[in-house]
Amino acid sequence: MKIYFLDELLHTHSDPSPSARTLPTSTLPASTLTIGNFDGVHRGHQAMLKEMLSQAQERQLSSAVMLFEPQPREYFAKLSGKPNSAPARLTSLGEKQALLADFGIETLIIARFDEAFRSLSAKEFAQILTQNLNVEALVLGDDFRFGHDRTGDSEFLRKFGLPVTTLDTITDNTLLAERISSTRIRHLLAKGELCAASELLGRDYSITGEVVRGDQIGRTLAFPTANIALNRLKPALHGIYGVDVVILDKDGNIDKDGWQAAADTASAGVKGLRKHSLFGTANIGIRPSIDRPSDWRLEIYFPEFKGDLYGKTLNVRFIHYLHDEKKYADLDALKSGIDQDVKELLAWRQSQSLANS
Repeated sequence: MKIYFLDELLHTHSDPSPSARTLPTSTLPASTLTIGNFDGVHRGHQAMLKEMLSQAQERQLSSAVMLFEPQPREYFAKLSGKPNSAPARLTSLGEKQALLADFGIETLIIARFDEAFRSLSAKEFAQILTQNLNVEALVLGDDFRFGHDRTGDSEFLRKFGLPVTTLDTITDNTLLAERISSTRIRHLLAKGELCAASELLGRDYSITGEVVRGDQIGRTLAFPTANIALNRLKPALHGIYGVDVVILDKDGNIDKDGWQAAADTASAGVKGLRKHSLFGTANIGIRPSIDRPSDWRLEIYFPEFKGDLYGKTLNVRFIHYLHDEKKYADLDALKSGIDQDVKELLAWRQSQSLANS
């Protein structure tokens, strides 16, 4: 998948108006495009992507996705001086890129959402699509709007000369047939309802990030943890979880020998549910016992494993919710609480082995 940043393509940065454009249409292949935040790349998004790929094949065009970075509500929250009021991200930009690449998308265009971009009129945005990005057809959701005056929609683009396929809202399989949305998935994850969230995502929820140095409090409690970079202002879920974790190579693929290479001899760890994974006990949240309310962390303890993970990229799949974060009276109480959590999560892991034997 080829990745482009819109402002770099337009060579305008602060001025994306039509008069400032310099990119010839031949720079990008003629494409069918879909546009959105794609936070989570959930089943609703996947329906859009499948339709777009189908249209691209039918029209003999390249497949392309445009997404916004930061996400618009993050931009407006920061503009208001309250960046933490934005909805928690389901997926970082890097995670979106990996999911879209796995889906077979050929071109990803990242539009920097800033004052210049949000000031574009519907007509200016449509001109960028046709004249600069070589878009020949679009697949959009039924609620898609664009332009600073919000006058842009599917009908506007059709009148502009672009074929547009509008996809109806995608619903779940329940009797209520509720809309599949990133907001619903956030609510489910916040409540620890992993199975329901997985149903809407079409996969188990996971976070990918590099192991970075933390404050090493876990070492003083005899539970050394890997501190995973979240790459977002705050996570969509919090609490104590059982996780299975794989090490990724530089190309984002599972490193089949990663754990063996990272481990000290005779420190194999507990096998996870996925191939080439280890089972871990995770704390994700603000660690109320440490009293750092704005310091969101994902920390994982790997029972029976010793090794050097710094700099490794880990994919962490959340497979069992134990309980919400707790505030303990002191570090001794915290150590006792962690010990109990590890015992309970290992017992759950053992139960999975028995169930599958």
